[in-house]
Amino acid sequence: MRRVLTVIAALITSVGAPALAQDAPRIDHHQHLFGPAVAALLSPPPPAAPVSPITSRDVIAHLDEAGIERAVVLSTAYIFEQPTRSVDDAAAKLSAENDWTAQQVAQFPNRLIGFCGLNPLTESALAELARCASNPYLRRGLKLHLGNSGFDYRNPQQVERVRRVFRAANDQRMAIVVHMRASYNLKRSYGRDEALIFLNDVMPAAPDVVIQVAHLGGGGGPNDQASYEALEVLSNAVAAGDPRTRRLYFDVTGIGLLPNMTAEEAAMFAARIRQVGVGRILFGSDATSSGNPPPREQWLAFRKLPLTDEEFRSIATNVAPYLR
Repeated sequence: MRRVLTVIAALITSVGAPALAQDAPRIDHHQHLFGPAVAALLSPPPPAAPVSPITSRDVIAHLDEAGIERAVVLSTAYIFEQPTRSVDDAAAKLSAENDWTAQQVAQFPNRLIGFCGLNPLTESALAELARCASNPYLRRGLKLHLGNSGFDYRNPQQVERVRRVFRAANDQRMAIVVHMRASYNLKRSYGRDEALIFLNDVMPAAPDVVIQVAHLGGGGGPNDQASYEALEVLSNAVAAGDPRTRRLYFDVTGIGLLPNMTAEEAAMFAARIRQVGVGRILFGSDATSSGNPPPREQWLAFRKLPLTDEEFRSIATNVAPYLR
């Protein structure tokens, strides 16, 4: 009898595992690695616990647990050139982190796709972009974190610097994943007007490559009305058939985990997702660090939005054009 029960349990397990994999997203379009230097930079002073590096093997383990095939690894090298930090030889350390990310991706080339990270406002940005474009493990795309970079949408000189990086990425046929949300800490203005600046002045510089807006235009803050305004601008442009949005996609990284999300906010996100079309929505989970849960829990949290099972299945099977 005990043997029969053991066989039944094994059968349930073998059936359940494929079911989980079938329900899981095919791709995690927003992941990060932390090299030792980044982990040290992000670590709080003792006696608090330090931030641990995140290697490619760590990410693969999380993907396997969730039943996810591949992940887009966005280099966090831009952290070295964050204007609120003082880092010696920041440009050199940024390049070294991009190289470390490429080396990690090279260990799993069939499952990880690396994107170069940089601060578009720095003098070395274009040179680093060109260097990354020559690296087979970074040439697919570029990660820009406008909040971390201290970008000011109201500064024409900074807008032009971002434009030139978009233009260079377009020339190199590198997709762009952009954290649009302006800095909370620096109190940079953000909302409807800033999204219009992005749409009118920045996006046209990269008409031939995918532009993936991270976090649905937000940054993880609770009740972030400014980001909801920005999302509305972009969603309306997509719905109106604006040709500048032809290659515009959105990732939903962290949306299911926003603190104190109300039913009204959840309904708003669902409505915006339907407005742009589920075919433009990409799953992402961000770095598994500092309490941020791994991809499996991120997907389950996202599944709490008021979308249909069919819509969730469509999002789970979406693959960004830069991966096809």
